[in-house]
Amino acid sequence: MPATMKAAVLHAVHDMRVEEVPLPEVTPERDVLVRLRSVGVCGSDVHFFERGIIGKYPLTAPTIMGHEAAGEVVEVLDEACGLRPGDRVAIEPGYTCRRCEFCRTGRYNMCREVVFLAAPPIHGAFAEYLAWPSDFLFRLPDALSYDDGAMIEPLSVGLWAARRGGVGVGDTAAILGAGPIGLLTMQCALAAGATRAIVSDLETGRLELAQRLGASEILDASEVDAEAAIMEMTGGRGVDLAFECAGAIPALQMALRVARNGGTVQIVGMPAEQHPQIPLYEMINRELDLRGLFRYANCYPPAISLVAAGRVDVASLVTHHFALEETPEAMTFVHERRDGVVKALITP
Repeated sequence: MPATMKAAVLHAVHDMRVEEVPLPEVTPERDVLVRLRSVGVCGSDVHFFERGIIGKYPLTAPTIMGHEAAGEVVEVLDEACGLRPGDRVAIEPGYTCRRCEFCRTGRYNMCREVVFLAAPPIHGAFAEYLAWPSDFLFRLPDALSYDDGAMIEPLSVGLWAARRGGVGVGDTAAILGAGPIGLLTMQCALAAGATRAIVSDLETGRLELAQRLGASEILDASEVDAEAAIMEMTGGRGVDLAFECAGAIPALQMALRVARNGGTVQIVGMPAEQHPQIPLYEMINRELDLRGLFRYANCYPPAISLVAAGRVDVASLVTHHFALEETPEAMTFVHERRDGVVKALITP
């Protein structure tokens, strides 16, 4: 193996450089070396590139971005882990302590000791290789490509949103925001039993894609009053579940208004404002459930199964590919939503 590898390192806002860095070492904690084949450009990567901070994670030192990843196993510390060189794997990007009450009760996304790719100062996957724990690597079926494997991470967010929201058979759902997460959340809600999915967005291309992927109705919020339209479509009742997938406070406020009495509003997007105004009395009087969401837990195996069974289409979301050397340009490309981009992938 070489002593170094190429990686896209974010030094500061708008300052990402593709440079040589040390090859990661295989250790008892990170016992498998993976050659990365496909890595998604997430909104969080773009936020760091544009702002240098997300929530409580500021960019304090040069950091490799990227956390939606799949690749090929090239080295294993101990074959007892069950993986072998040549295995194709999807990489769950956060590993935990495995000891705390949250890990032991299956809600390991709440673990306070989580190590998550591209959450500074943890280096991410916009690189040629990654050393990672074997229990957070999942084999890909032959029918799934490396691109499909990279899409398992955002699909897991959508799957966790459907689970947290408590989608039931026959439910009507509104999905506010038709970006990659919104489109995957919609598909997971339908797979979980929802029979009607109303999708609202500002971009025609994404709405058309939503319709091809199973949306019952689409609403161009730049042309119609989406809130009034949803209420009209549901006979004034509102929807059983409203998924806020835009990361925008107005969308969250609308979600609270279009949910039926006793309905659920599931926050999926990450708004920039930390203390928004919400109609508390209305929530109390109408018995609305407002639920948060933080990443996911135990979602990779079922997400892989959904794609393998054809129940969820991730391939249609992938619109653009970039070489590792083009990663800085990809950040700007995705931020400016050029050429109808939905999901861009880096192919080291």
